[in-house]
Amino acid sequence: MGAAKETLGEEQPWAEVSPDAARRLLIAAVEAFAERGYHATTTRDIAGRAGMSPAALYIHYKTKEELLHRISRLGHDKALDILRSAADGEGTPAERLSDAVRSFVRWHAGHHMTARVVQYELDALGAEHRTEIVALRRQSDAAVREIINDGVRAGDFDVPDVPGTTLAVLSLCIDVARWFNVAGRRTPDEVGATYADLVLRMVGAAPQK
Repeated sequence: MGAAKETLGEEQPWAEVSPDAARRLLIAAVEAFAERGYHATTTRDIAGRAGMSPAALYIHYKTKEELLHRISRLGHDKALDILRSAADGEGTPAERLSDAVRSFVRWHAGHHMTARVVQYELDALGAEHRTEIVALRRQSDAAVREIINDGVRAGDFDVPDVPGTTLAVLSLCIDVARWFNVAGRRTPDEVGATYADLVLRMVGAAPQK
């Protein structure tokens, strides 16, 4: 049985990837890695899902690890953009934190297969690529930590341990990719709203109306 399709809304999946054959291979790799895991997936599996020959894959990606890195880089860039936009946005710290969590969770639910690969296959990357991705993760951590620090300074949040709370918030959001089911009762928007409320309670802020 294949992995459930992602809830992508009106977006064209991986529209930034070209040519079309490279995009199809990337989509196939996401599905295969999410369903079977990186190490259990072969290049033949990926090519077959894309309706292509194994030889065709190597025209666009030299190795399976290069495919994983491309997926991971694009996914982490998107995650950082979501969090950085919220951190740099207008509004109170509570409003910015709510926006960050709501958007971050919505992405992890709506793109749960991609997010599962992006977040849980880090150790399969080569050393150079892993170092690159870890640096992006630190920037995401810094964006959330910045919002929480702003709330503490303003007296809006009661957070004795900002680094620990930042880790807890990000871990809570990321874990959505592990369990979200498109056939379930909750939509990505609903999960995002629930998690935003939970996180505001975690930091001692009043939930947003």
